[in-house]
Amino acid sequence: MADKFSVAIQYHGENGYIEYDAEAKSAQVVLADAAGKAAAEKYLSESHEIRVPHETLRDFTVQTVEPLADVESFKLALTRLWNNTEVHVDWSRPVEYVRLKPRLEDTKKYNEE
Repeated sequence: MADKFSVAIQYHGENGYIEYDAEAKSAQVVLADAAGKAAAEKYLSESHEIRVPHETLRDFTVQTVEPLADVESFKLALTRLWNNTEVHVDWSRPVEYVRLKPRLEDTKKYNEE
């Protein structure tokens, strides 16, 4: 079985998720908004120079990150996804919940019930 990592995302009222497949070194962006999906896919397909903190908040090194190289690179790239695409990574929202409630308005209705 392939090693996969999933994370919930949100873009302009649309919930979705990104699933990274470590074996295939690929990511699938599931998001109804075409512009948000395209922006996330483009971002994940490119290398990025990221200032990575170490022991203190002033101790950074610049690293070139290939988001699809491995799961750790993928996670690190996701920390900068919002700045580059306005696609928000919702680290705390369960992906299974997003699959059931893909629109933000569905989430609000669910919480009112």
